[in-house]
Amino acid sequence: MKYLVMVLGKQSDYDAMKGTSQDGPAWTRPDLDAMFAHMGAINDDLAEAGELVDANGLTEPARAKLVTASKDGRPVVTDGPYGESKEVLAGYWVIDVENIDRATEIAARAYSCPQPEGVPNYPVIVHPLDEGGGTEM
Repeated sequence: MKYLVMVLGKQSDYDAMKGTSQDGPAWTRPDLDAMFAHMGAINDDLAEAGELVDANGLTEPARAKLVTASKDGRPVVTDGPYGESKEVLAGYWVIDVENIDRATEIAARAYSCPQPEGVPNYPVIVHPLDEGGGTEM
């Protein structure tokens, strides 16, 4: 079964990784290297096990666009994904594993990613993909 494993973040987290955050501790080069090594090891292990379908980190929320429509149906493009959101999607894996237990095991590993003291640790979301082409009712 395929699952989407989602890692969350905020704009201030991306700022902290660039050393420009006002909200918390700045990440050092060794902090970033440890995070990238941890995530890379997960990717490598999933690929070696044949469980990796896709994985990517996303750019900072400030570079995202929100597309809606005006009353006449024309597209309206604005900055940012969701102005009122606390956290947004920061990265993901699409995995093909035997069951939810394996998917949550992978999510727990992602959750344990090293980070500087005082940096928020957001939950990792595991969501089954609907491979049947529709929702079950």
